[in-house]
Amino acid sequence: MSLPPAGRREILAWAFYDFANSGYTTVVLTTIYSAYFVGVIASGGNDTSPGLATLLWTLAIGASNFIVLLAGPVVGALADYRARKKRFLLVASAVCILGTALLALAGPGEVTLAMALVILSATAFSFGENLIAAFLPEIASEERAGRISGYGWGLGYFGGLLTLGLCLAWINYASGAGMSAAQYVPATLLITALIYACTAAPTFIWLRERATPRPLPPGYSWLHAGFSQVAHTLRRAGELPDLFRFLLCLTLFQAGVATVVVVAAIYAQEVFGFDSQQLIVLIMVVNLTAAAGALGFGHLQDRFGSIPTLSAALLVWVAAILAALVASEPAHLWLSGNLIGLAMGATQAGGRALIANLTPAERNAEIFGLWGFANRAAAIVGPLSYGLINHLWGDNHRLALLCTLAFFVAGLLLLLTVNERRGEAAARATG
Repeated sequence: MSLPPAGRREILAWAFYDFANSGYTTVVLTTIYSAYFVGVIASGGNDTSPGLATLLWTLAIGASNFIVLLAGPVVGALADYRARKKRFLLVASAVCILGTALLALAGPGEVTLAMALVILSATAFSFGENLIAAFLPEIASEERAGRISGYGWGLGYFGGLLTLGLCLAWINYASGAGMSAAQYVPATLLITALIYACTAAPTFIWLRERATPRPLPPGYSWLHAGFSQVAHTLRRAGELPDLFRFLLCLTLFQAGVATVVVVAAIYAQEVFGFDSQQLIVLIMVVNLTAAAGALGFGHLQDRFGSIPTLSAALLVWVAAILAALVASEPAHLWLSGNLIGLAMGATQAGGRALIANLTPAERNAEIFGLWGFANRAAAIVGPLSYGLINHLWGDNHRLALLCTLAFFVAGLLLLLTVNERRGEAAARATG
């Protein structure tokens, strides 16, 4: 029996997962732990090879994304066949929460352990992102996908704010008591894991699985079926040209976004000397502007269309990166940071909503597995290009950031070739 359309409580439960997992992004990937890894755990490497610590951080992120790049579409196809997105999401969440908590065990100099746990937790986090996104077409119509996706991203930024705020309170207390970063940072990871576990609960209580299981083809295993479905989708790429063109476009601009996410705190720390408290306050303000961007651009996207709205957001990204490149003192980073927040909220919510509108029915998890594939490819190419350029040119963060700017410009140019209405019609005809 088919379930009724999603009501407000179920939509809120879906959006609350973004609230829950955003603490991981802000604390581990963006703010506290990334700077801690470079400045404390792997800092010894910089003494003999400038920029090595940053390169090791981007290598760990790249390894995680390579795993998801290979496995994400298959996991998505399996979730479609078995109609078990919610169960897969629960497993991914539990592994990410556990991996985050275990990061507290990695101390100064324990680079291998830290990298292994970052890879584990970041991989599980990415699988969770793919799976929660695959619910969007089931709970939102084409006309409301932009604003509902925006609600999720917007609520997510407030989740990041809550986690960062609690971590800031702890760091202020701990540093006032004379503790070092090696003593107080591990507790921030436990705080992050606890908030993730508690605030994800509404998702698993109220969000419902609307997909129905499909029988396996004769002689197929689940894994064979997953690979076959992905291969089938890729062979039929010509039926969905605008979807696949946008996936390529998304790969380009998300390479820039992914780079900013994982090196923003490192850039502020290494180039302008920001300490932990300054980094947290900066990212908290950025989260507020990102929430405004996600909510505001979500409504604009439903009114004016995805392509014009995303184009405007990418122009803001270009302005933000240019501002960071020419910044000569710490105060200048506040302008760049707030522009980044506004643009990040808009591109993340807008990209997910456009994918939802271009996706054929009955293939949500599979296509969002490909969406995850594009995101993960971007998250390998972007941060690694930054880390390699920074390392090869003797810890030159500004030159590395110039490469990041090129990703946004290329993504904007390709976006202008995507026809949204034609893509939506193709999705309806193919589903």
